[in-house]
Amino acid sequence: MKELKKCTGRLCRKRAEVDAPMHNVGMSEKATVSPKPSGSQALSAPQKALRKLGLVRDEDLALHLPLRYEDETRIVRLASARDGQTVQIEATVTSCEVSYRPRRQLLVTVRDGDDVCLLRFFSFYPSHQKALAVGTRVRVRGEVRSGLMGWTMMHPAFKAAGGELAQSMTPVYPTSAGLSQAFLRKAVVQALNRLHWVETLPESLEWPIRVPRWSLQQALQFLHHPSPEVSLAQLEDRTHPAWIRLKCEELLAQQLSQQMARRERDQLRAPALAGGAGVLHAQLLQTLPFGLTAAQQRVGQEIDADLQRTVPMHRLLQGDVGAGKTVVAALAAMRAMDAGWQCALMAPTEILAAQHFSKLVAWLEPLGVQVAWLTGSQKKKERTLMLERIASGQAQLVVGTHAVIQEQVQFARLALAVIDEQHRFGVAQRLALRSKMQAAGMEPHMLMMSATPIPRTLAMSYYADLDVSIIDQLPPGRTPVVTRVISDTRRDEVIERIASQLTQGRQVYWVCPLIEESEALDLTNATATHAELSEALPGVMVGLLHSRMPTSEKKAVMDLFTRGQMGVLVSTTVIEVGVDVPNASLMVIEHAERFGLSQLHQLRGRVGRGAAASACVLLYGTPQGGRLSETARERLRAMVDTNDGFEIARRDLEIRGPGEFLGARQSGAPLLRFADLQTDGDLLEWARTAAQRMLDDFPSLAQQHVDRWMGAKSEYLKA
Repeated sequence: MKELKKCTGRLCRKRAEVDAPMHNVGMSEKATVSPKPSGSQALSAPQKALRKLGLVRDEDLALHLPLRYEDETRIVRLASARDGQTVQIEATVTSCEVSYRPRRQLLVTVRDGDDVCLLRFFSFYPSHQKALAVGTRVRVRGEVRSGLMGWTMMHPAFKAAGGELAQSMTPVYPTSAGLSQAFLRKAVVQALNRLHWVETLPESLEWPIRVPRWSLQQALQFLHHPSPEVSLAQLEDRTHPAWIRLKCEELLAQQLSQQMARRERDQLRAPALAGGAGVLHAQLLQTLPFGLTAAQQRVGQEIDADLQRTVPMHRLLQGDVGAGKTVVAALAAMRAMDAGWQCALMAPTEILAAQHFSKLVAWLEPLGVQVAWLTGSQKKKERTLMLERIASGQAQLVVGTHAVIQEQVQFARLALAVIDEQHRFGVAQRLALRSKMQAAGMEPHMLMMSATPIPRTLAMSYYADLDVSIIDQLPPGRTPVVTRVISDTRRDEVIERIASQLTQGRQVYWVCPLIEESEALDLTNATATHAELSEALPGVMVGLLHSRMPTSEKKAVMDLFTRGQMGVLVSTTVIEVGVDVPNASLMVIEHAERFGLSQLHQLRGRVGRGAAASACVLLYGTPQGGRLSETARERLRAMVDTNDGFEIARRDLEIRGPGEFLGARQSGAPLLRFADLQTDGDLLEWARTAAQRMLDDFPSLAQQHVDRWMGAKSEYLKA
């Protein structure tokens, strides 16, 4: 027990060092602040913490901007303080004692003229009591709260009174354990003093008219130590000219990196696939059981034009759920095959890959096209046969999962690679597929597809190196899906609605967020729901599908549902994309408040694929406290308001930011730290134009700018 108390004491002391109050500044950390020790010099704990945060260069420290600021530039009298305001006062200690009720704490009373304030510390040391001895004049800073006993401050910062006031606002930085604000502030000041920022933006470069043009050095010095008269609102909402300069620098670096990647790729070579009346292309168009929409025809022409060039196509094909992206990809594959080349299509899940395979085989095998199938769950004999057909060129189209990019897969003549749901693949995986081209010095054309529409500013920013095609029209015959938000307390009514749909010969999806019971999330699991629905719907085949099932069982369940023999499919989100059953007319999503907006839209897209009226029921559970979070309410409201995937994407960007749209494109590293795509669209437009001019007229400055801001992160953009 004594050892435990000693250990606890050490942990408390460590925590106190991290949250060191004003009176400890400069006392406990005397090690050099330089983040780059020379030779074999040992790193101190704070220096190690700096490196852990990625603060290795002086530039890193200079760009490590404050989270907020504290005003230590003036003294405020308690008489003029407002409840909840953070103020700095000078006062005399009138009492200092340790209390043990209701818990151990240090209570210090200070007097400022006729006003008294109680300072309360739950974590304290003997040095606190010594520094706050009765009669001592102290300078105290914290949030004042008024109550029955007068003013109170909880854990304020303090030091001896007197001395000069700060000349600028005191920065508070993002930090980590073992790295105090005092050490970090000193490190930043030293870095700023050592640095001389060379301007990489030419004077002749036109500047956004929103604000005056500050230099980078001036902007950084100001943001680390703003003058007290500056508007805190301008600093917090990042509209101050210093912030605008940093945003412009960052957006310009990103646009330069994207456009440099595009220009670098333009130097590569790909097989030119002749356009015109290819036999397979024409035959597929003739045999399709439907006609192409105007949007599909337009997008197909854009892709055809790319494939005829000797520069590798790098195109993103966007289309809402059910817009018909697969047939556009199939027609592009026909262009490759007409020219005597192979095509590969890679999907992130086996269910989605199997859906593509089934659809493509039905379209292409009657035309004499051989389609190979590759997944990780294949038996060795079948896999060996597929590998032989791919290597010999006998298989003209290869459909599969990540197995397509494994080392033993060798293509004879790969000219076109199609990646579905591209945001779910990592950078390395996309690069691996590009490397499957066997011809020396050549790369395949790349067509990336996404059913998650990307808002315009996001596409301009993170996908500026791609050409983007949009299928903005649904095929005729698709019925709008009516969406309803219903409390889980009305579950019985939903089951009655299911029974009604089944009597009309329709089929139903019921999606659950979990497959097993979890103490952390009190949700009804898929297994329990399957049992519940089986009992409530006697004589109806109710299936269960989840990610942990063997592949053969998944396939058997999906086959039964696809053929119409199964009335209800209870599933986890493995059916989010790719499942196409026109007879399914009702989608129930349980605990819809737990899903992301784009995921809800994808799930809703599984119904409404036939002529029958379709509906999506969003069942929500009431959490403890009886109210949904505001974010959950916004998501559900958006689903009811619109079926437009682009509007859904725009709202999702507002609610959650760009991370969900980017997937693994940047391998988890956000490229924008300062700019906000929702509010800085005009700066993004400026950066795009400025990047083109810099690459044309100032290429060396452009490279310097990218190296300063992007470093290794620019490599992610090449995939």
